[in-house]
Amino acid sequence: MNVASVGRMDTDIDFTVIIPAKNEELHLGKCLASIGTMTFSKSRYEVLVIDNGSSDRTMEIAAAMGATVYQQPGLTISGLRNFGASKAKGKVLAFLDADCTVAREWLEAAARYLAVPDIAAFGSAPFPPPEANWVQETWFHIRARKEVVEDVDWLESMNMFVPHPMFTLVGGFDDLLLTCEDYELCQRLARHGRIVSDQRIRAVHYGEADSLARFFRKERWRATSNYQGMRKRWKNVAEWPSIALPIMQLLLLAALLTALLLMPTGSVPLGPFLCFLFLWQGAFCLLAAWKIRPKRSLLTLARLAVLLNVYFLARGCAVFGGGRR
Repeated sequence: MNVASVGRMDTDIDFTVIIPAKNEELHLGKCLASIGTMTFSKSRYEVLVIDNGSSDRTMEIAAAMGATVYQQPGLTISGLRNFGASKAKGKVLAFLDADCTVAREWLEAAARYLAVPDIAAFGSAPFPPPEANWVQETWFHIRARKEVVEDVDWLESMNMFVPHPMFTLVGGFDDLLLTCEDYELCQRLARHGRIVSDQRIRAVHYGEADSLARFFRKERWRATSNYQGMRKRWKNVAEWPSIALPIMQLLLLAALLTALLLMPTGSVPLGPFLCFLFLWQGAFCLLAAWKIRPKRSLLTLARLAVLLNVYFLARGCAVFGGGRR
C-alpha cells in the first residue's frame, strides 16, 4: 500500500474535489458542469481530475472547464485517488466519480462537517438518475440508508469526504485493490472516528449497471478485490458471511439443477423439493421486504429478490476464480 503523502493544505481552501477518470468524455463534462453551478464559493474549493491515460477528449474537457488536470496512466483507481490527495490543498478531500453529478448544495451540505472533530469520513450513496431503469432503481434499495443522517460502517468512494489529515493518518486507499477500496479504507478510518451518511450531500450516479448481465459482471468484478482485501482481515468474523453466503448460493443452485434433472426419474419427491425451493427463495423475499420497508410493493419485492439471487451468484463465482468487469 502506498501511504498518501501530505498534500499542500491551504487554509483558504476547504475542499479538494478529486475525480479519477479514463475515457470519460461522455460524462465528465456533465460532472464538472454540475460542480460549476454549486452555491458554494468557488474560492473555497478546487477540482483535480486525475487522468488514467485517456485516449478520448477527457483531458481536453477537464482543462477547458477549469479543472486542474494530472495524467497518471497505469495506476489503479485507488492509486489515482491517492495521487490526487498528494496534490490537494484543501482541508477535506472530496472523492467523486466522473460519471456522477452533484446537487447545487453539495458542498454547502458537506460544510456542516468542517468543524466536527470526531468525523473520520462522511458522504452519501449516490442516487440513481431520473431515467434509471428497474435494475438501477431496485438495487438502490440495498444501497440507500433509512435515515437522512446516520452513522454507518462504510461509504462509497464515488461520493465520499475524508478530512485531509485523517486520510494521511491511515495511509490513504490500498492501491493494490481494483475495487471495494472504499470499504477497506473505511475499516481503517473507523478506528479513528465516526463515519456518517448524510443524504443532503446529494450526488447522482449515471454508471450503475442497467441490465442483469451487466449487474452480474460488475458484482463479480467487485467481489474479486473484496475477497483479496479480506485475506488481510480474516480475523474479522463479521465478514465471514460475505463469503459463506455466496458459496451457499452456488451449492443451492447446484442442488436445484440436480433435482430438476432427476425429477423425471421420480427419485426426487415433489413435496420436499417445493419446500426446499420455498425456504431458499423465501429468505431472499424476507430480505427484500426488509430493505424496501415501509413502502412494500410486491413488484419491487420480486425484482429485488431476483437481483439478490444474481448478486450472490456473482459473488459466489468470484470466490472460485473472480472475473473481469
